Amino acid sequence: MSNVNFRFKWIIVSVFYLLIVACSDVADDNISANDQSPLQKLVSLDVYKSPTCGCCGKWVEYMENNGFTAHTHDTENLASIKTQYGIDPQYRSCHTAVSTEGYVFEGHVPAKYIHQFFSEIPDDAIGLAVPAMPVGSPGMEMGDKFMPYQVLLIKEDGSSEVYADVQTLQQQH
Repeated sequence: MSNVNFRFKWIIVSVFYLLIVACSDVADDNISANDQSPLQKLVSLDVYKSPTCGCCGKWVEYMENNGFTAHTHDTENLASIKTQYGIDPQYRSCHTAVSTEGYVFEGHVPAKYIHQFFSEIPDDAIGLAVPAMPVGSPGMEMGDKFMPYQVLLIKEDGSSEVYADVQTLQQQH
């Protein structure tokens, strides 16, 4: 019975959360595509997400407004995609983006840091991750609410290091 109660509470919280996210107004602080270098305009991402996730769609829109091309793929089995690309459970979030070069960007990673990553790709890196779903990160806007978070550099051996420590909303733009 407690397992049923847990699932019911989880479903209620999830639905409430999705309604809040879906109804929130996304700040239009995005960089215009005209302000970007030709290198930045060439990055194409395949984004794997749940078909019901509203914040993933907002992140894709944000990325497209910041010079990326994004192709979404709705899937019910995100865990297998994440495992396929070497994203360990501690780095996981709600969606996984994979560049044509094979680099992964897990969760609500700001465009600024993905552009920075491609300008100088670190040795033995597989990509960047923003674990969980921090409030105020791109696609997770909720008015003026903001939760500081870290962008992690994920390495081929499964380890990570802090790539960026985002303490304010302005830092991610």
